Amino acid sequence: GPEMPLFSVPKEVAVGTAMLGVAFATGMLAGKRCPPPAKTHTGGIIGKSGPLWQYILDHSLREHPILKKLRLLTADHPWSKMMVSCDQAQLMANLVKLIKAKKVIEIGVFTGYNTLNMALVLPDNGRVIACDINEDYVKIGKPLWKEAGVEHKIDLRIKPAIQTLDELLASGEAETFDFAFIDADKESCNEYYEKCLRLIKKGGIIAIDNVLWSGRVLKPRKDDLATQSIHHLNEKLLRDARVNISMLPMGDGVTLAFKL
Repeated sequence: GPEMPLFSVPKEVAVGTAMLGVAFATGMLAGKRCPPPAKTHTGGIIGKSGPLWQYILDHSLREHPILKKLRLLTADHPWSKMMVSCDQAQLMANLVKLIKAKKVIEIGVFTGYNTLNMALVLPDNGRVIACDINEDYVKIGKPLWKEAGVEHKIDLRIKPAIQTLDELLASGEAETFDFAFIDADKESCNEYYEKCLRLIKKGGIIAIDNVLWSGRVLKPRKDDLATQSIHHLNEKLLRDARVNISMLPMGDGVTLAFKL
């Protein structure tokens, strides 16, 4: 899908050379640690750049070596903040595995870190329909998809995601997908959600990223269409009888919608 506007991307991975230069304390993942999420206004006991947050990463992150390689390549990109945080991508992969998913939709690929994470846990005949409009970003990850041996599981569609979703619906693929991850332009998030809901099976999951939008959802400005769109979808999801939901203060906020 269309990538988020580059001037308003408070995405999770706040890259700093100091953070990236420190090895994991456990030594299990020798090299550079996963940078913490960008600060949100969620508050709570865990400071998003504090030692307790790092403890969580040090004691829960199990990152495939090629995933780590792609994360570090992405860290050098000027818009590295657009990447899904490593802990959140791990949760998405665990959910995909938990529900024994075979068909996945991803809207918003960037360099393909989350795409690779999900492809790694899919069965050999599984597929990720990966939607984006910027092939330059994806070129960073494509060689690593191949290196990881999962390139055949990823069906990359470089065109507006709405077009791809409509094509899938038109070809009779409604209610055949198990999981969808929505992380593209926020102005279209409701339309992505509605089309994914038609494509997902009952019992399937739609994950919607950036639902807290660095806290801007607390007071959406009238001239801020991205924040308004996210806030309206959040309010709609609360009352949407077609799904059960959980909103998680992970990364920049992610809502899991379980189709009933």
